[in-house]
Amino acid sequence: MTEPRKEGTAQKPPPARNAGGRRWVRWLRDIGLLVLAFVIIQWWQSRDLIEGPAPPLAGHLLDGSPYQLAATQRPVLVHFWATWCPVCRLEQDSIASIAADWPAITIATTSGSVEEVSGYLLEHGLTMPVLLDESGDIARRWGVQGVPASFIVDGDNHIRYAGMGYATEIGLRLRLWLTRLLHEGGPA
Repeated sequence: MTEPRKEGTAQKPPPARNAGGRRWVRWLRDIGLLVLAFVIIQWWQSRDLIEGPAPPLAGHLLDGSPYQLAATQRPVLVHFWATWCPVCRLEQDSIASIAADWPAITIATTSGSVEEVSGYLLEHGLTMPVLLDESGDIARRWGVQGVPASFIVDGDNHIRYAGMGYATEIGLRLRLWLTRLLHEGGPA
């Protein structure tokens, strides 16, 4: 119980605590919770993506040349995207940049005809190898139920990373480099 206040006396404020230290603890807690939520969402979205040996991936690139995912000396980025996907648009420059430095194949899923996808690439100034998956059959074989989705496949055609949703360029580059280092026996 509190003492009654006497008239004419000022009440003192409670002693100041380490407000700055507590603020940082709250910031760190909040950032940690956001990171945890992001990881849980990424895991949930990626739960149906395939693991283990990569399924066959073959077809014709937009220019008509044949493509087949085969054993390579470096890891390969396999990236599913669509022209109608706003998240794909956010990361398309990063994917094109990675494709300029690493073996990569992108699969335009349910995005229209060769002319439409080619026009999209031209309009956005993108140069990256693209397989067309008009019906979504390739995506289904890889367990992709939404885009964007990215896979890192090692030199033995074994999937080492699978993720759905936005991926940063540095995150994908790091995964490619680690796959090269840990599973291929040498630096990139």
